[in-house]
Amino acid sequence: MTDRDGAPDPAPGLVLTAPGDTAFLFDPGALCLELLTTGGPGDLSRFEALHRPPDLTDWLPRSRLRLPPGSVRITAEQLTDARTLRDALWRLAAARAHGTTGTAADHAALNRAAVHPPLVPQIAPDGTAAAPLPADGAQLVSTLARDAIALLTGPYADRIRECGAHDCRLLFVDTSRPGRRRWCSMERCGNRNKVRALRARRESEEPAAGAVPAATHRTFTS
Repeated sequence: MTDRDGAPDPAPGLVLTAPGDTAFLFDPGALCLELLTTGGPGDLSRFEALHRPPDLTDWLPRSRLRLPPGSVRITAEQLTDARTLRDALWRLAAARAHGTTGTAADHAALNRAAVHPPLVPQIAPDGTAAAPLPADGAQLVSTLARDAIALLTGPYADRIRECGAHDCRLLFVDTSRPGRRRWCSMERCGNRNKVRALRARRESEEPAAGAVPAATHRTFTS
């Protein structure tokens, strides 16, 4: 597929940068899970990126929605609603990743957010997708909530995973056919795991420091 300028559509997912790391592509497999990269509840609040309404509008071009900056009007109250939805979804998706369903309160938060009308798709005169304008933050939050509900009630609900790295909590939908995806990104956590495994294998094969190789003994018989 191509964009309006004839260039190939960008790969789905977000380009993230972890502290001390190079940038890597993370595709969580669902629009609603892309929102989780902007912060979260509890100790995840240290990653908060949605401080002002423009922070959320700046996220839109990088999300699957691919909306231009400023295309959605967002008030301070609607930004709060987006963070409330995101935090509830964090808890629900993490619960699914660990085999439970989450709380009734968080499910109710998703339902409340989904009540508003969603973003309305439009088509441009040239036949391509157009920005769903005019639009506001309530429509955006509803679209995200409806996507979350579709994920949590759909065939991939049991494919929600948490990255297998001990120091990564990113959540994604495993849409691979065998269902054995372990890492948020092979570029980052998958590669780090390979490096650690290779280092551990090499260390286990090296003789202990100072050890003397065993001598070869021959037994002579008369």
